[in-house]
Amino acid sequence: MIKKTLVDLFEESVNKYSNNTFLLEKTGKEFTPTTYAEVKEQVYRLGAGLRALGVKKGDTMALLSEGRNMWIIGELAMFYAGAINVPLSIKLEESNDLLFRLIHGDVKYIMVSGNQLKKIRLIIDQLPAVEKVIVFDAQESYQSKEIALQEVLEMGDQYLATHTIEEFKEVADSIVNDDYATITYTSGTTADPKGVVLTHRNYTANVEQSLTLVGIDQTWRTLIILPLDHCFAHVVGFYIMMSRGATVATVQVGRNPLETLKNIPLNIREVKPHFILSVPALAKTFKKNIEQGIRAKGTLTWKLFKYGMKITQIYYGDSNLDNKGLRYLLKPLVALFDKIIFSKVRANFGGNLRFFIGGGALLDKDLQKFYVGVGIPMFQGYGLSEATPVISSNGPELYRFGSSGKLVQPIELKICDSEGKELPLGEMGEIVVKGENVMAGYWKNPESTAETVRDGYLYTGDLGYMTKEGLLYVKGRFKSLLISSDGEKYSPEGIEESLVEHSPYIDQVMLYNNQSAYTTALIVPNKEQLKRRLAEDGLTLDTEEGRIAALRRIEKAVNKFKKGGEFEGQFPERWLPSCFAVLAEPFTEQNQMINSTMKMVRGKIEKAYDARIKYMYTAEGKTLDNQQNIDALK
Repeated sequence: MIKKTLVDLFEESVNKYSNNTFLLEKTGKEFTPTTYAEVKEQVYRLGAGLRALGVKKGDTMALLSEGRNMWIIGELAMFYAGAINVPLSIKLEESNDLLFRLIHGDVKYIMVSGNQLKKIRLIIDQLPAVEKVIVFDAQESYQSKEIALQEVLEMGDQYLATHTIEEFKEVADSIVNDDYATITYTSGTTADPKGVVLTHRNYTANVEQSLTLVGIDQTWRTLIILPLDHCFAHVVGFYIMMSRGATVATVQVGRNPLETLKNIPLNIREVKPHFILSVPALAKTFKKNIEQGIRAKGTLTWKLFKYGMKITQIYYGDSNLDNKGLRYLLKPLVALFDKIIFSKVRANFGGNLRFFIGGGALLDKDLQKFYVGVGIPMFQGYGLSEATPVISSNGPELYRFGSSGKLVQPIELKICDSEGKELPLGEMGEIVVKGENVMAGYWKNPESTAETVRDGYLYTGDLGYMTKEGLLYVKGRFKSLLISSDGEKYSPEGIEESLVEHSPYIDQVMLYNNQSAYTTALIVPNKEQLKRRLAEDGLTLDTEEGRIAALRRIEKAVNKFKKGGEFEGQFPERWLPSCFAVLAEPFTEQNQMINSTMKMVRGKIEKAYDARIKYMYTAEGKTLDNQQNIDALK
């Protein structure tokens, strides 16, 4: 077997593309480029500094920082010291969330940005195994165990001055394919987070696999708007780019998360990326901003936009696999609308943006159609951390909306029933994969490893099927199915997404049916939209009459999918909610009902609202205007 570690991949890229810009970072007024050769110099300095600090091969180190050059340089430097990275999400606010990962991951050293340092300071007394905390940004004073990055770099300079490059690289060169690169903690949609152990070869194999779906070259740029601890951002955001000599920019870090978020549109215009990684939540925000911008230009522009969108969506259809037939006659109109409207929308994305790639939760088909309408297709991909993560994706060469695209190559995929038996083509079951991208296992969790990886096959826990076209369709969680009283099963995700997409009054929804007589729903309402609609009828949420009218609006939105409704037949009636409970607060990362990839943590939601769920299966709870629903809208 050929040795292909992340260190090998980096060295190869530096040799091929030394003068190309690798990293772009904005700390002042503009983005500053750093070449591959310059990144190598910084990686060597920091890697040598880590060696001088006492980091040994096999030590685990944590990295807690916003996306920036030093994140990528820091991880690469860890590998040169032989360490394993435990990347941590900056969204982890609770001390116990960080504690669990740092203790469970046997972390000895922590790299942290100045913005995140306070989180570590709060818990450092409970982390006796941690030897040093390397702080990226200069501080007025340093506490016990803390050391400035600058000091570590100077230690690196000293080390390199007294050792040959060959001596410095001994550890890095001794790393083999099966050595661990990272321990990525899952978001825990069902239970405690598990540490996904990914090897160097897992990463380099997934880079090779992913490039069979998306062809990029050294002229390409991307702006990573996802947190860098995401496996998706790791592989597709910077390791794929690195392997091709391409350029990676990170979002300018603000003084707080909201300011960083506000920098995204500006940074996109400055960097002019060729593609962007996204998740449904971000895609919806972009769509909202585009529509608001068009509306602000007046009624005529808005009408032209809507008409142009309709024409363009008809022209492109759901797939580039289908023959356009008579739709080809629309080409001149499509070109016209593109010139007068859609090219101007694309200019706000820098003008070079060819496509988005969406990971995480399933992308709504209407959302994908919107983006193809403006000329920036949003391609659905599929993967999970345990697969490093990419398994399949749509792309410029081949796409069909609603599908998760073609499989990466090489990979083996089968669809299995609940007994693990392989199902025929077209039948729905659990997605099971085998390839060099399948994780080494869960850190210090042999039981979960044995349950998830069997005979080299990764049992994903996701529900899906394959078509004759060679496309994978992912329909939701295999283990979070709705189960009726007669044992029939159904995945809820498609219904939930459609309810949110087609109703301005519903922000979030979770369906529930655990062998019950009917399906119920927990609904987080959009109070602002309800207030706006009620105001037209002279009502407010301050009165009981107004709150009952609001409940009727939500009911009407749900009923659109039932018999006689606008979307009748889209889903089997029995899986649509017979009644719903309106909730007073949304599902958020803070209350741990949403994980870092914006997926609902169903187990926690069910537990938190156990009483409301049981209440919906009573005669009183099934009525729309029960007191609990009325009170939740106060």
